[in-house]
Amino acid sequence: MFAAALLSTLFILPVPTEAMDPYSELRRLMVEEQIKARGIRDPLVIRAMEKVPREEFVPRSLRPEAYDDRPLPIGHGQTISQPYIVAYMTEKLRPRPGDKILEIGTGSGYQTAILAEIGCRVYTIEIIEELSLRAQKVLKKLGYKNIHFKVGDGYRGWPQEAPFDGIIITAAPPKIPGELKKQMKIGGKMVVPAGDYFQYLYLVERTGAEAWREKKLIPVSFVPMVRGN
Repeated sequence: MFAAALLSTLFILPVPTEAMDPYSELRRLMVEEQIKARGIRDPLVIRAMEKVPREEFVPRSLRPEAYDDRPLPIGHGQTISQPYIVAYMTEKLRPRPGDKILEIGTGSGYQTAILAEIGCRVYTIEIIEELSLRAQKVLKKLGYKNIHFKVGDGYRGWPQEAPFDGIIITAAPPKIPGELKKQMKIGGKMVVPAGDYFQYLYLVERTGAEAWREKKLIPVSFVPMVRGN
């Protein structure tokens, strides 16, 4: 009788988190040491960074480095941004569940996943078809359904779906694209790195029909934004 009870108890013991998710501790340390320690406070951003498995968005050979404090190559001369920069840009955009967000530069799909995890309706554009298809595969595997994909020139945006509550750009144009500014709703925000040799991250807010306010945030280094033919 005692042995049967003991056996029953053993069967219901929880499986250690690391056995189900070997990257969980690395993800926790990333959030504590790279995100919270540097001042990110938005609970929706923190919760998304805690949950989204970053290792799924990097080449398999680089998975042990997925939570390092640096960008990583993903092919085609593109990178997945440093975790802190993803969190910082997302917090400055301040997306909320139900917001309609335009992302320029799907890339690995990691930033896309963070926005989707927050509960946004994400419209994401990538000019390199192979990267878009790869990101679509990963995001579908993870179960995200609130994402719309497009292969095309990010400079043109997605006018058929405008206006957007927010726009986030994950590659650096020489200057802030005017066409994208027009696709923000009044009161909407855009977070964008811009510049040639010296890049800065900007927060752009649309304050009227033909009025925008720009704020320079921090120096950054992004791959150049590719323009279509």
